[in-house]
Amino acid sequence: MTTLTRIGLAGLAVMGQNLALNIAENGFSISVYNRTTSKVDETIERAKAEGNLPVYGFHDPESFVHSIQKPRVIIMLVKAGAPVDQTIKTLSVYMEKGDCIIDGGNEWYENTERREKQMTDLGLLYLGMGVSGGEEGARHGPSMMPGGAFEAYKYIEDILLKVAAQVPDSGPVLHILAKEDQATSLRWFIMGLNMVICS
Repeated sequence: MTTLTRIGLAGLAVMGQNLALNIAENGFSISVYNRTTSKVDETIERAKAEGNLPVYGFHDPESFVHSIQKPRVIIMLVKAGAPVDQTIKTLSVYMEKGDCIIDGGNEWYENTERREKQMTDLGLLYLGMGVSGGEEGARHGPSMMPGGAFEAYKYIEDILLKVAAQVPDSGPVLHILAKEDQATSLRWFIMGLNMVICS
């Protein structure tokens, strides 16, 4: 691979894998990484089978980070709590000032605020972004709620506007909030609403 990708995604469980394929299907090249390397290989096989999508897999974090164009943007979709901190630690050592990490999981807002401060101290940008809609939503159009530095959001606005669920006559289901506590509250509300609708 000689051309750098537009964005990266770390964490290839159900949500991460499907969101990566969604991003690629919408015309954005994407690098993917997972601690369990078999998930990387599985994602690449799916990308080939679903239309030879521009998904590029990496088995080590350094190669993964360096495969992304600057300023680098990496979405994490890993289990909330300690795994998020570990993933940040693993990736951030290879990142540079102005790069951005986005937590796409369902994390408590106080943890996100703590991490945002830590990233700011390192010269990195950080966003909390709920991704709602389950496996099908992630693959074909989730509801997304980014909260944090607006500068970080602008890095990926073009991607999110295409990847998000589209409502006829209303556009993408994308709720942008500056305060992470507001974003988290809305995220949990929408998740609860989705469960009621689907039950």
